[in-house]
Amino acid sequence: MLHKDVQYFIDHNLKTDIPALILKGSPFKKLSIRELAEQIISKSKCRNKLPTWFDSKGIYYPKPVSIEQASSEITAQYKADLITGKVLVDVTGGFGVDSYFFSKKMKRIIHCEIDPELSDISAHNFQFLGADNITCVNEDGMEFLKTSSDIIDWIYADPSRRNDHKGKVFLLEDCIPDVPGNLDLLLGRSNHILLKLSPVLDIKAAIENLKFVKEIHVIAISNEVKELLISIEKNNTEQILIKTVNFKKDGQDHFESVFGPVETPPISLPQKYLYEPNSAILKAGLFNQVSKQLNVPKLHNNSHLYTSEKLIEFPGRSFLIEGVYKYSLKEIKKKLSLKKANISTRNFKESVAHIRKRTGIKEGGKDYLLFTTNAQNRAIVIHCTKV
Repeated sequence: MLHKDVQYFIDHNLKTDIPALILKGSPFKKLSIRELAEQIISKSKCRNKLPTWFDSKGIYYPKPVSIEQASSEITAQYKADLITGKVLVDVTGGFGVDSYFFSKKMKRIIHCEIDPELSDISAHNFQFLGADNITCVNEDGMEFLKTSSDIIDWIYADPSRRNDHKGKVFLLEDCIPDVPGNLDLLLGRSNHILLKLSPVLDIKAAIENLKFVKEIHVIAISNEVKELLISIEKNNTEQILIKTVNFKKDGQDHFESVFGPVETPPISLPQKYLYEPNSAILKAGLFNQVSKQLNVPKLHNNSHLYTSEKLIEFPGRSFLIEGVYKYSLKEIKKKLSLKKANISTRNFKESVAHIRKRTGIKEGGKDYLLFTTNAQNRAIVIHCTKV
């Protein structure tokens, strides 16, 4: 598979229609077209997500599902910046993206992967990537911890989000490995544990099923939440800090707060500017904290939209309000007369699709229409342009 002629074939078919390619058959006697197609699909998935692998020579790719489940380079680098020390054990190694970036911060990484093929692939790729401080172990990570004599500074785990019956799960204890059920083992081997969790998992429930949680991180890329991280420090008694980050094309939005309830924020009618938090803040549930820290009232306690007279720097989208109207078809057609607009809803009784059907307004343009509920519990339409 790594012969130069085969690699040339793979590289020159990255944008080829795969079903059509499969029908042509393999040009190589020792490789099936399906094996080649698998490499092409997996490498294509790495173009934007894992450019270090995509741009490196000699890389062997696993099945596409392993690429899909792997961290992106952006989130892996973020995690690596959270750790310090000499030895880290990655108990759910997978394709090894996180292990690779951890290896740039730690003296030694132990990559545990129970799948022998995936373990071999990772070991091969680490060699070609120059990560010679990673040791690959083809073993269940939890079993490795029971028998290893290494002094471990950090344990990293990315529990699988599927149960034994291949169904999606939403609770940490239903993932594989069962971290809450093995927490005493983990804390018996290291004082620091970092968990990567699925965005669908419930943060509050996860905290209740763990102990000594120190920090929670919610990571979004282009306003789509990709990962939840939980950092555990043995015997920690401090308040939990929750941090959010949204990686954008032109920078990053950061917001953090102590985890826990905050008093109900002030409510206001729409002023000059309108703000919508990014998805990381919404997932973290920091609605009231945003209002308090940035000193901006909400439009409604359940709307999670904010307003101000003076423009502020806000971790999300900022809009200039052009007009506010009651929600009625007659009012919209009379006052707005828009053929195109970007429509969204917050705390509203109707869907975007239904609104478009009723109003006939097509998607696009520079105008934004936010359908929401105001402080008097009345349905309103806010006409905005992006700041």
